[in-house]
Amino acid sequence: MSLLSFLTKTELPKEQDALLGRNEKIFEPAIHFVNKAQYPEDSGNLEKVYFGMGCFWGAEKYMWEIDGVFFTSVGYGDGFTKNPTYEEVCSGKTAHNEIVEVIFNPREIEFTKLLKAFWENHDPTQGMRQGYDIGTQYRSGIYVTNANQMKLAEKTKQTYETILTKNGFKPITTEIKEIQNFFFAEEYHQQYLAKNPGGYCGHGGCGIKIDID
Repeated sequence: MSLLSFLTKTELPKEQDALLGRNEKIFEPAIHFVNKAQYPEDSGNLEKVYFGMGCFWGAEKYMWEIDGVFFTSVGYGDGFTKNPTYEEVCSGKTAHNEIVEVIFNPREIEFTKLLKAFWENHDPTQGMRQGYDIGTQYRSGIYVTNANQMKLAEKTKQTYETILTKNGFKPITTEIKEIQNFFFAEEYHQQYLAKNPGGYCGHGGCGIKIDID
């Protein structure tokens, strides 16, 4: 990869330079392929949070396997382009990240358990890449929906960064912010590794655990 190509893939575009997108939705979830749950139109007592951990195929699998998680979907978020396609996101001209929408029941699972899975199952120090996957759409991110999630995300980031630094890793590059937008990815991306066992999963983590109270 040339230096120009690398810089193009790893620099977020300005809003005025981003692709416009479209009004038509790419996909709307209905039934989860793995747990057969129906997508909740009314969240009720459920909460949502969004994680960027590199390629969203593997990230979603980590999350749907956790007890207390009601529904997972993959999509594109925190960018400028409306209802983008996968190809548009890969172009680097949308500013979107590949992220997983996690809908969970806080009465059945503590949010910190999701954060533990997030931190331990990818490398949050790599900036605009994750392993061999290079691009702004592979950046590490936690996109919260309430103040408590924000507080705990920031707290665990500080804790994990201290641990990683002592083990020779660079500072954490994870962005933590309130979710701005989220657009569902194409149907074939949803629960991809359940539909395609043995498919690509570019996640490995740092091999460092985090203890969360």
